[in-house]
Amino acid sequence: MKRFNIRVYGVLINEQQQVLVCDELIRGQNYTKFPGGGLELGEGTRDCLKREFMEEMDLAIEVTDHLYTTDFYQPSAFNPDDQIISIYYLVKPLEEITAKLSTTPFDFNAEQLDRYRPENDIEAFRFIDWNDLTEECVTLPIDKVVIRLLKSSTHSL
Repeated sequence: MKRFNIRVYGVLINEQQQVLVCDELIRGQNYTKFPGGGLELGEGTRDCLKREFMEEMDLAIEVTDHLYTTDFYQPSAFNPDDQIISIYYLVKPLEEITAKLSTTPFDFNAEQLDRYRPENDIEAFRFIDWNDLTEECVTLPIDKVVIRLLKSSTHSL
């Protein structure tokens, strides 16, 4: 069955000119991506993003500018019958970030790794300095497009 899979992601740039990314272990593979996730039936895209940040980081955010919506065909990496449509927004934290932030990619803690099962993803968050942010920093093809747009647009720092 072919279907659309709608994803919503937030680009958070802090005062130190760093961009938040999420390192995830998904189905046994490592991915670096922007924080966010899947749109649920009956949910708006901005509400989805607020929910995802609360679930993943226990962080209240303000969703500000729309950055990008996928404008090309992208099959799902996990289900080739699904077409991915991703929507990206700039976001701002409404409170101090209290989630653990790593400096090392894929810095999963022992508890996360002990309870990991292929059907349950695990994640770690970190900031990348704006000057070090390149397409190679992220895994997903659509995220690479967003980085190109960020680096070439008025959103540049």
